[in-house]
Amino acid sequence: MKSTVRWALAATVVLAAAGCTAPTPDDADDTQIVLAEGYELGGYNPVNGYAESGVSPIYDGLYRPNATTDDVVPDLAPALAQGPPEPAGPNRWRIPLRAGVQFSDGTAFDSADVVATYAAVADPAVASEIATAVTPIVAIEPDGPEAVTVELTTAADPRPYLLLGILPSERVESAPAGDWAVNTEPVGTGPYRLDSLRPDQAVLVAREDYWGTPAQVDRLVYAYTPDDNSRAQSMASGAVDGTNLPPRLIDSLTAGDVETVSVNSADWRGIALPAGNPFTAEVPARLAMNLGVDREAIVRDVLRGYGRQASTPVAEAYGAAYNPDAQYDFDAGEATDMLDAAGWRVGSNGIREKDGARASFELLYNAQDTLRRDLAVAYAAAMKPLGIDVRPRGTSWDEIDTRFGDSAVVLGGGSKPYSIDSQVYDTLHTRVPDSSPYSNPGNFTAAGLDGMLERAAQSPPGAEKDDLYQRIQATYAAEPSQVFLVFLDHTYAYRDLGWNQSAPIMEPHSHGVTWGPWWNLAAWTR
Repeated sequence: MKSTVRWALAATVVLAAAGCTAPTPDDADDTQIVLAEGYELGGYNPVNGYAESGVSPIYDGLYRPNATTDDVVPDLAPALAQGPPEPAGPNRWRIPLRAGVQFSDGTAFDSADVVATYAAVADPAVASEIATAVTPIVAIEPDGPEAVTVELTTAADPRPYLLLGILPSERVESAPAGDWAVNTEPVGTGPYRLDSLRPDQAVLVAREDYWGTPAQVDRLVYAYTPDDNSRAQSMASGAVDGTNLPPRLIDSLTAGDVETVSVNSADWRGIALPAGNPFTAEVPARLAMNLGVDREAIVRDVLRGYGRQASTPVAEAYGAAYNPDAQYDFDAGEATDMLDAAGWRVGSNGIREKDGARASFELLYNAQDTLRRDLAVAYAAAMKPLGIDVRPRGTSWDEIDTRFGDSAVVLGGGSKPYSIDSQVYDTLHTRVPDSSPYSNPGNFTAAGLDGMLERAAQSPPGAEKDDLYQRIQATYAAEPSQVFLVFLDHTYAYRDLGWNQSAPIMEPHSHGVTWGPWWNLAAWTR
């Protein structure tokens, strides 16, 4: 039996935790939370992507996502900004800043810190992993110490580009971001500061001088536990108070005081297809592979119901911009006919062939990610009856990064879902020189799609923009570049020990225990 909680509008839940048997300080008490974290500890540099989406116990951005339910795209509420952006000219806004804010090192926050942080992300010498995230920003300049002006290349809402955690200008370095001191000695304006850091454990403590209401949860302990099964065992044994788990493990935690929750996300999984393979390079083949996979079965059998079907990167939560007619219905018969008509005929070995080429390719996935493994295996099984030979293989990201030209890859996306432009543009647009290796790896683009994507990104919110995105989805669906499979529900386990916390929100691709029930930990009350 599932022990899954779905939070509804304005729901309040009771969560949290007390002392436990994880490797924690001896003075643990009932104002301490211990979480098993699957991601490596450290790397706390917002210029390199930490706190990129505006949610972090250590940092604040100018704005942060805020909602009372997870089935809508969150509003972006002021954090270090004093209020909403004020129009200051074409594609230009003035952002008043919150007064009286201090960083965890005691220095005062002002406009110079905002300018320095964003300048570093754009600086080639810093080699930020999120440099493309700020490309719409033409300039951020101080308007005195208490405001900044922001100029974009677009008339779109500037707030989705202003979620990045802000560093003190004195902590910004002219060196590769991965080498900065703040990776292990972070300094932010958030409700917590780092107290200690080891490879297996990070301890955060609440700041009494936080500009908002100080957190009632005094200590937050992250225990590094990269293995999914180990995190599940730690949760079941009582060693930790919460963790994130893949769907295949979440339902195993049904005993005792363990509760589980699934959270809606814009986090998609799909199959990126290579341009260097004669089969996947053909439009009819890519269209047939989209028609020939039963996404409903994948949601049911692989995700255990924790997710939704995906045909494009635009989820239903985007409202009027979502095109319900640009979705693929499972039709193996039509897929077969399409492949036959394109000249891909089944050979004696059951695999389709054409002009000496075979409908065959390797499908790589990150070997440490059990969900990507399960999706790869399910996708290969779905392609076999069509005469398509897909060979799943787990490997490292180091190899995957060099193989996009000749191998398919199980990819995920949706890292910046609070702007539909960011959610869609890099995923579907023709690659440009500074594109991430994960942005449209095959570089397949339907005729006219680039122009529509560029016009949509330039457009302010409204009916015209929504119509453009509906047309973008229809154009993509007629000539797909990859095979989007599912949107995930992120799944978490926790102990209910008496804290009050408002509902989770729609999550980006990034998850782990910074999100889920703990995304707004500073607001928890007894």
